[in-house]
Amino acid sequence: MLKKTLAIPGILIMASVFLSGCDQSDSGNKTTYIPMSEKQITFTEKNHALDNNDNFSPDDKFLCYDTRGTVFNEDIGNCETIEKVNITSGKETVLYKPKEIIHGEKAAPGVGAVSYHPIKNKVIFIHGPWVNEVKERGYYGKPNRTGVTAQGDGSGEWHRVEMRDIATDCPTTTGAHRGGTHRHEYSRNGVRIGFTYDDFLNHDYDRTIGYMEPNKNVPEGYTHYFALLVKPAKKGEAKPGEIEKAQSDSWVDYEGTKRAFIGKVRAENGVDYENDLFVAEIPESVDITTAFSGNNKEYPVPPKGIKIHRLTHNMEADGIVRGSFNGKYIAFYAPDKNGVNQIFIIPSDGNDKDQDVKKHPRQVTNFRSNASYLRWHPSDKWIFSINDGNIIVSYVGDDKNFGKTYFLTNDSLDRDQLVVSHSGDVVAYGIKMPTGKGKKEFKQIFVMNVDWSKIK
Repeated sequence: MLKKTLAIPGILIMASVFLSGCDQSDSGNKTTYIPMSEKQITFTEKNHALDNNDNFSPDDKFLCYDTRGTVFNEDIGNCETIEKVNITSGKETVLYKPKEIIHGEKAAPGVGAVSYHPIKNKVIFIHGPWVNEVKERGYYGKPNRTGVTAQGDGSGEWHRVEMRDIATDCPTTTGAHRGGTHRHEYSRNGVRIGFTYDDFLNHDYDRTIGYMEPNKNVPEGYTHYFALLVKPAKKGEAKPGEIEKAQSDSWVDYEGTKRAFIGKVRAENGVDYENDLFVAEIPESVDITTAFSGNNKEYPVPPKGIKIHRLTHNMEADGIVRGSFNGKYIAFYAPDKNGVNQIFIIPSDGNDKDQDVKKHPRQVTNFRSNASYLRWHPSDKWIFSINDGNIIVSYVGDDKNFGKTYFLTNDSLDRDQLVVSHSGDVVAYGIKMPTGKGKKEFKQIFVMNVDWSKIK
């Protein structure tokens, strides 16, 4: 890939430099470099972490972020605030900040990994123990966090999402959990919330996934009922074909009836492990209250009616998977013959062992280095990604042009945490920039308006 380093004077808005209309080969993919301008919208002396979540507000006017890495270290435990920025004006607004904060290797409460609700003006994020709970709950940690929502208007109003109950002298409260939830993601209709889960009471089990939804039996003082989607086998005890760990999950369809994830599964030889793509089906008819919340000896169990389907075998699938907007396809990463992680797509009802080859995975990219931060365009004809720090869009709309790839930047900047607006016309991402009088580097947010007329 041909690159040109940009000289950026201070913190001014920058424009990318390209070889406009120049076609070049990139490990088999024919690629075209098309110039797109980008604009820096945050400038304050703090980090602005998008974290590759659902950061655009429903009206696409704001981006939410957390400020991890600004104080003490990069850990979410030391993050102080959840904020939003107006994309046009650059005005930053604090949406949530705990009244008391403890910084250090042992920190509390810890807030981060924020996403907007797809319809309402509110955000959801990780929240560790409040300072007045530290004596009882301990400090921030993966199995010691829950979800909290805050209003998007900056009023400071907030609500607890799900209950955490780690009592060992009685069964876990029905509808609660005994550990920590993470990377909360609303289904596109805003009803269900998906998440990863780490248990506190039983360390024999690895990370897994679950979902929440409103219910009349929600524990008092909370908004959502908790349930697992996958009960993994105990660490080291999985039988061939059994899942020992589930993560990197995301919704596939609008209604939240399919959640795709990467499962660590025991290989057929009974010794090795494989990492492959799975889908958990959660019909709307599933009664979440049939889930077992667990106790000090028994691990939680998903509700009745959940079905798990395996889509790939021994592909070493990796990274956060993403469902297309119409729910028909899932995009994921897997290594090519050279060991480079490329983007693949597969029908959401597909299987790499199906007799119909149309149900098999299909490789989209052919990069020289790992693909990252993949996101679908709402038309389902394009997939955005980042490769070697540059913004890329690849076509998946038909067979004739399948895999056609356009580099929208071509320089040495290290872009990351790519997110796409609801309209599909704007992308946002982070770049570390020298900021302030001391010129210390902070993660700043940039946006790019995608001119589709140039691409089409």
